[in-house]
Amino acid sequence: MADIKIAGIMRAGAYSPNHIGNDALIFNIVADQLRKRGCEVAVYSEEQLAAGAVREDIIVNMCREERSIELLQRREDQGALVINSGYGIENCVRERMTRILLGNNIPYPQSLVVNTNESIKAELEKAGFGPCWIKRADSRDRHKEDVSYVRHVGEAQEMLQEYFLRGIKRAVVTRHLEGDLIKFYGIAGTKFFYWFYPFQGHRNGRRTEADRVDEQSLSFDQEQMRAMCEQAADVLGVAIYGGSCIVSTEGQPSIIDFNDWPSFAPCRAEAGPQIARAILSMIKAYKKQ
Repeated sequence: MADIKIAGIMRAGAYSPNHIGNDALIFNIVADQLRKRGCEVAVYSEEQLAAGAVREDIIVNMCREERSIELLQRREDQGALVINSGYGIENCVRERMTRILLGNNIPYPQSLVVNTNESIKAELEKAGFGPCWIKRADSRDRHKEDVSYVRHVGEAQEMLQEYFLRGIKRAVVTRHLEGDLIKFYGIAGTKFFYWFYPFQGHRNGRRTEADRVDEQSLSFDQEQMRAMCEQAADVLGVAIYGGSCIVSTEGQPSIIDFNDWPSFAPCRAEAGPQIARAILSMIKAYKKQ
């Protein structure tokens, strides 16, 4: 596979809030795994991509800057293989993601996409909103304040005004779902799927000595959740993904967030080789075209 030359583009630090180290670790593990399998991998920054330094026809990336996404899409249109797809990355921006998931009947909380300079109290009250989340819609999250919990529609209106004053033009207002929070990581088209409770000591349903709250966890169909996430990855167009979901008291999982190529921090040692193998499979299919 020495003839396989790959451009690896790392994520700009501004788009790795609280995860700069973790994002770099999973990226470097994957790059090393590809090299061990005979590939030549040159690593670039998003700034170098913008400067025209990336010439390879196979691009593996964690990009999130708007200009980077546009360049990746242009390279795809010219015939390059881009993983994750620039179009898929754009689909994971919250407003597009919300519309796509709801439009494809994938379990996702009731949501409204609004301008931050408008009055929404009457609309929220008519829709029966109570506690909800205000989330930046027009670009990637950069600060923890880009996702805010509010207790009632009055607070929602106040928070929207704060977003407007911060220069954020669009927001998604999402109904709060009660239940268990679960985080997940997956690789489309493979058997790899990892989930865990972020505020409990167990992962993939396995109890640890430090964890004594399994009995309080809501039961759910793991295969149903996996199938839901795979469907979301398919309609959004991303191969390497992660996110969060809520399991209701009835055992129904619903996606509340979906990300292109997250850090895989709890499972990176296992995920790295699996991601590399999936990338090689995509490269082989690309070369046969």
